[in-house]
Amino acid sequence: MSATWLTALAGGVLIGLSAVLLLWLNGRIAGVSGILNGVVFPRAGDVSWRVAFLVGLVGAGGLYMAVVPGAPLPRADFSRPGLIIAGLLVGFGTRMGNGCTSGHGVCGLGRLSLRSLAAVVTFMATAIGTTFVVHQLWK
Repeated sequence: MSATWLTALAGGVLIGLSAVLLLWLNGRIAGVSGILNGVVFPRAGDVSWRVAFLVGLVGAGGLYMAVVPGAPLPRADFSRPGLIIAGLLVGFGTRMGNGCTSGHGVCGLGRLSLRSLAAVVTFMATAIGTTFVVHQLWK
């Protein structure tokens, strides 16, 4: 078993565990776009857990990089305009799909939601098509 395989397995288990714990302990779905939306457009008494979740999400990556020797560095060769356009498209897509990949893919599929299954199939088909087109344009 390679370290990469084990790291991916551990990451998947931790994502699933965090989604289950958030649902059981807080009664909330771990949909990152909805959580972020609740921080940007706050309601009274509903912000602190959202901020803690997002800080933990970002902080865990930094902690992993600091603790694991030889951890792969994130790619930095993307253009700033490309990242902005991609972020806007993802934000628009999460609004159109009424949720994001974490909400539908991790939580919705785990709850056997047909709406989430349709959303995930749409996400994946779009991602595969986009990857194909982008790779053809930059050959």
